[in-house]
Amino acid sequence: MSVIQTIIDANKAGQQAGIFAVCSAQPLVLQAALLQAKANGTPLLIEATANQVNQFGGYTGMKPQDFIDFVTQMAIELGLEPSQLLFGGDHLGPVVWCQQAAEEAMQLAEDLIAEYVKAGFTKIHLDTSMACGGDVLPLADELIAARAARLCAVAEAHRAPEQALCYVIGTEVPAPGGVSEMEAELAVTPVSAIEHTLNCHRDAFAAAGLGEEVWQKVIAVVVQPGVEFDNSQVHLFEPEATHAQSEFIRGYPRLVFEAHSTDYQLSMGYQALVQQHFAILKVGPQLTFALREALFALSHIENVLCQPEQCSDLRQNCFELMRDNPKYWQGFYADNEALKWQLGFSFSDRVRYYWPSLQNKVEQLLSNLAQSIPLPLISQYLPNQYTAVLAGELKPTARELVLHKITEVLADYANACQLPVMQSPLKG
Repeated sequence: MSVIQTIIDANKAGQQAGIFAVCSAQPLVLQAALLQAKANGTPLLIEATANQVNQFGGYTGMKPQDFIDFVTQMAIELGLEPSQLLFGGDHLGPVVWCQQAAEEAMQLAEDLIAEYVKAGFTKIHLDTSMACGGDVLPLADELIAARAARLCAVAEAHRAPEQALCYVIGTEVPAPGGVSEMEAELAVTPVSAIEHTLNCHRDAFAAAGLGEEVWQKVIAVVVQPGVEFDNSQVHLFEPEATHAQSEFIRGYPRLVFEAHSTDYQLSMGYQALVQQHFAILKVGPQLTFALREALFALSHIENVLCQPEQCSDLRQNCFELMRDNPKYWQGFYADNEALKWQLGFSFSDRVRYYWPSLQNKVEQLLSNLAQSIPLPLISQYLPNQYTAVLAGELKPTARELVLHKITEVLADYANACQLPVMQSPLKG
């Protein structure tokens, strides 16, 4: 039995059991997640999205095999057992090519799915909920399901004999990376809609010649539990609003919910989500948001400790790059007075798309602050890390401070999910 299925079975049995997916390709974020999994001896689910990693390289420049090789090599270098790694593909479908005609976009999506499966990804989110060129809106559930089944058939055709695939489906899938403006009232997905989604997909799988053994590989359905964030607001989880969803999914012994856009929730919210069978929690922007907070804080410290000609000027370079190349934030941020703060500080964290181009500046900053940073400066800019340093839990160097800042986010998810121990946790 797979690790994910074991966790799902425990969750459906009433245990505080779940798994979180780290949806990021940022090296420092991945390093923090790998070190946490090593310290806890727990599995780590890392997911790449279709716009990050695809057959053309995505915005990271990595194809699916490149991504797995990159993460696996990093894990080995950090002393993490590769057997603790699980790889998932997020929003795998025509989302990257939605401006093209539907058939052309779907053919590209088929190639995408094939590349992910051949590379070794095992958890596949079949996301065909986005409209393509020429589609009539709103997309019918039956059409979404038929396209998902088409992609599932491609995955099954390309899997290795020993490769245990599992699938996530859904027709009400939040947009990747959050929204630019929060809905006045965020409605949870009605039970009737969830039931219709499942029935449509089951019928579509059968129509595509996918037998019951393939349908049994569907482990989760994406629904809206009432969590979301935009540039400046967070819609917190309200457990009482999802009681009907929770009761419904209990009737499906091997099926749970997957919750997207869970970033920035309170720790108690993650615990409640898992209890209500949202056993798979996705996190991405909050991790790079924490990274950005730490790096910007260190940039201020650098200005105090280093001569001007030695400084990385990371913040200034970041803002200049974003203004010169706006394609990753246009459409998310308003071109008005709010842009002054949205550009660098929005919850949507479009900064994350620019880190690959800023890597040299990041390394310069970390190198400039590789020696012990004076405690008062850590207290001023990174108060939680100051406490950890003072307690002897953390070295007062830039890289350690950044990793600790990211791990604070990961810890809330880990505490809610209570992941099983696969290796003896790191001592000392």
